[in-house]
Amino acid sequence: MIEEQLMNESKVFFNLSNYKQLFSKKFILVILISIPSAIIADYFNIPLAWMLGPMIVTSIGALAGLKVKMPKLALSSILIILGLHIGNYIDQNLFNQMINWIWTSVIMLIYIIVCILIVSKYLQKYADYGEKASIFSSAPGALGPLMILAENEKTDLSQVATSHLIRLIIIITLIPFIIVNNAVTETLIVDDFNYMAQNHLNLLMLVVSSIIFILIFDKIRIPAALLSGTLFASGLLQMTDIATYKLPDSSINFCLLILGASVGCRFAEKTIKEIANNSLHSLVATTILVLLGFLAAYVATFFVDTNILTLILSFSPGGIYEVAVIAIAFDLEPDFVAFHHIIRLLFILFTVPIFLSVLEKIKK
Repeated sequence: MIEEQLMNESKVFFNLSNYKQLFSKKFILVILISIPSAIIADYFNIPLAWMLGPMIVTSIGALAGLKVKMPKLALSSILIILGLHIGNYIDQNLFNQMINWIWTSVIMLIYIIVCILIVSKYLQKYADYGEKASIFSSAPGALGPLMILAENEKTDLSQVATSHLIRLIIIITLIPFIIVNNAVTETLIVDDFNYMAQNHLNLLMLVVSSIIFILIFDKIRIPAALLSGTLFASGLLQMTDIATYKLPDSSINFCLLILGASVGCRFAEKTIKEIANNSLHSLVATTILVLLGFLAAYVATFFVDTNILTLILSFSPGGIYEVAVIAIAFDLEPDFVAFHHIIRLLFILFTVPIFLSVLEKIKK
């Protein structure tokens, strides 16, 4: 079930069954259809081919009835890789810059509130969503935590999950084309860095410390523990010169493939009819959220001297891990993007319960 996939995602490292899933027929099938699709998409110069190719093929396969599954361990591993990549951007200068990000964080909060107010009303009026389901479905991201809250509120989980998944498909398909058509540089700039000359023990230290902080962050319920825990561990060890390590740029392709395929695998529990019933209204809701995100990104240009494409990524409605890997692939300030998506998660977890509380008081 999708609900199970999205809950407790970091509790995977010490469970033997999770290791066995890496050799399951369902996961092997995912790899067998994902790699050729990525190569074909790359041949036709599709932006972020290693994400979009697998995502499209696994989505179609899942809806057609193919038995596909993305093991938690595989997904968790590439999220650690993403965290280590972004960790290379963390230094003292980054913390000095964060004071300038206060205003963009305020804009993010206003953006979230406006999104929920407008999109929830649309879903209630035109898509016949219940009040609570519309609020959960209109939040710009944070599907995993929202699914937990929705379950506690006895809300229609299928509506919430399907709305967010269709939105995610649209977002990570649309954004690469926007970036490619507006960016000056191309993806994954190759340098002459000698990766093999590094101290590989540092990589082991970074991975172990990342797992430790992931488990700690998950225990104290910090949002996006897989990414935030790795970022904290990587930044701490690298800033203190305890351990530094630069992963090859080519490792991003592996992250793209797994993330793209994982999105497609989430449709394994869905039917074509269910998707069709939600697709039109999800498309309209996503359009509203994207336009509001563009507006928020434009307003943010008056407060920070940051590339507009980076701001668009930062205010894109959903997919913290998918957007993070896009930021890395296009070299669009991954630290800035990751920070704002984590802040967005915190704000959503703060604002949605308030909306629900107000709703309950109105009913009384």
